[in-house]
Amino acid sequence: MKIKVKINGLDCPNCAKSLEGEINKLDGVKNAEIDFLKATLSFECTNKEEAIRDIVGLTKEIEPDAKIIVGDDKKTDKKNKFNLKFFFDCLLLVVGIAIGAIILFVKMPAWAYWTLYVISALMLGYKTYIKAVKLLLHGKINENLLITISVIGATFVSEHLEGLMVIALYSIGKIFEGLAVDKSRRSIEQLAKLQPEEAVVLGDDGTEIVCKPEEVGLGSIVIVRAGQKVPLDGIILQGSCNVDMQSLTGESVPIKASEGDEILSGSIVLDGVIKFRTTSEQHNSTISKIMNLVENASENKSKTETFISKLTKWYTLGIILLSLVVWGITFAVTKDINVAVYRGLIFLVISCPCAFAISVPLTYFGGLGNASKHGILIKGSNYLDACARLNMVAFDKTGTLTTGNFSIEKIITHSSDYSEEEILNLCAIGEKNSIHPLAKAIVSSCNNITNEGDNIKEIAGKGVEFSLNGKEYFVGRGEGENQSAQTSVVLFENGIKIGEILLSDTIKPTSIEGCQSLKKLGIKSALLSGDNKNIVKKVADEIGIEEAYGELLPQDKYDWIKGKKDEFRIGYVGDGINDAPSLALADVGISMGINGSPASIEASDIVLVDDNPEKIATAIKISKYTKKIVIENIALSAGIKVIFLALGSFGVTGMLSAVFADVGVTLLAIFNSLRALKKKIK
Repeated sequence: MKIKVKINGLDCPNCAKSLEGEINKLDGVKNAEIDFLKATLSFECTNKEEAIRDIVGLTKEIEPDAKIIVGDDKKTDKKNKFNLKFFFDCLLLVVGIAIGAIILFVKMPAWAYWTLYVISALMLGYKTYIKAVKLLLHGKINENLLITISVIGATFVSEHLEGLMVIALYSIGKIFEGLAVDKSRRSIEQLAKLQPEEAVVLGDDGTEIVCKPEEVGLGSIVIVRAGQKVPLDGIILQGSCNVDMQSLTGESVPIKASEGDEILSGSIVLDGVIKFRTTSEQHNSTISKIMNLVENASENKSKTETFISKLTKWYTLGIILLSLVVWGITFAVTKDINVAVYRGLIFLVISCPCAFAISVPLTYFGGLGNASKHGILIKGSNYLDACARLNMVAFDKTGTLTTGNFSIEKIITHSSDYSEEEILNLCAIGEKNSIHPLAKAIVSSCNNITNEGDNIKEIAGKGVEFSLNGKEYFVGRGEGENQSAQTSVVLFENGIKIGEILLSDTIKPTSIEGCQSLKKLGIKSALLSGDNKNIVKKVADEIGIEEAYGELLPQDKYDWIKGKKDEFRIGYVGDGINDAPSLALADVGISMGINGSPASIEASDIVLVDDNPEKIATAIKISKYTKKIVIENIALSAGIKVIFLALGSFGVTGMLSAVFADVGVTLLAIFNSLRALKKKIK
């Protein structure tokens, strides 16, 4: 079974990675993974109780400050505990610095000097030393060992002031680092706090029953009043209100909802009272889908993030070996052991990998969170990278660029044996069980379906065959002969066309603006549809799409994308079951969140919560901005460290400069990463 628990108290991504490695060595535990940013531990095991007991014991041994939390730990006042721990750490730091200042600037006997020096060094960095030793005993080395060696080495070469300053500045930096990471965690966690905690259900006798959303059945009547969150998806039966959907779609302007309109879970009723009938259970609701996608997004890591994670695994050992090389070369040149050791220590301090290990995943996570605030659910940082590289976007038409709400404009009979009403009735018999928008429009327009068809067989991408009263019928899309700007559904009896229904659809207001935004980004567009070529061409011209292809089967769309992948990085946007293969094949598959089929949502990499094509350009802008910050952080961290490494190796800079190059750069990278979460995209 797969288990996920909270793990609080980890203040370092490399420490988390080291603990993860040790947990994976436990018997009965496999595929353990710690998500440092979300403070979660996931693993697979056969015996949950035994595995958790072993993990808790190991965590206490290696990371005493970390705590495994299974379920809701309501007995612990986490906020007060965190504040007390934070206060204690700060107190030790202040007292340690004060003692260090006394021994460095007040004359005293040697025994008193060394006693206070050791006390000061321990108060300033006892956690760092303990972690270094414990991990070393488990065969792991990280920046804790680098700092510990640096303090001991500085003491050895009589650089006592710098030794204390190194551990003091490092500890101060870790406190600020923890605060920065905690702030980013809280910002991102707000995105997940969308699920309403209760629902008010109307009982059969008219009484109001308060229960949890997961206890509400399909088709139940739910009441929502002003200021309350909508607990489940549904259709409004009574009342009207203004609805705040900013948490779902990123749109700050409330929308008007009244009887017959769909309302989504997670939105907030601003005024009035509404009653609606639920159209989904809690696990299939819009808000649950959003939370699941956000929760699992970090499992799909980008190549950059994966590379940084692998690099830091061997980075520390490599740095220790390089510092020995620096020590050796310096000693060979200067013949002074103290100078050689000092420069080797500078190399160790500068090279701590925290800036890379924290800032890169934090930037990607911020980008994913920012997209969520705009109503764009991206399933992983690897798809952020892929989205940033897109240079062509191909669209399905019906339900994607158009509303998918068809209305019958005209019924044509090609046989005197049938009236318009009979043509409509026969078409409705064939389309009765279809979920396609055209079928729904025909069935809803037929007041009374008089018969049931036999031997009903759906032909993918073409239509439906059925038999009735000894005759064979086929109802499906009209092809090239229709020259109108309307979608055609034709009816054949024993191979002879006997009728035709013309339907019209409307283009979404956001489709034109969305495609224009893509054009401004230098991204080509194409329209792939199973509809009539003339209709597809007309829609493409109205929206401003460069290429248009009609009368395509699902396999034709798939083949078109496959043929273009050598030349372009393609995003495909669709909403239907038949779009699933193309969504999976494209470099980035983008599906509609409201009207999208479960198959298309599952196959896609990005989900647009409000079905708004304009959000595609927004997703690309966020992806490009996030990638830009990742590159900035890598260049900033690597550039400053290389400069200080060179200066330190030649004796130009000292230990304090090395601490800035480590802790200072880490803090700069973290705060730069937060821009990915806060960036507002027009």
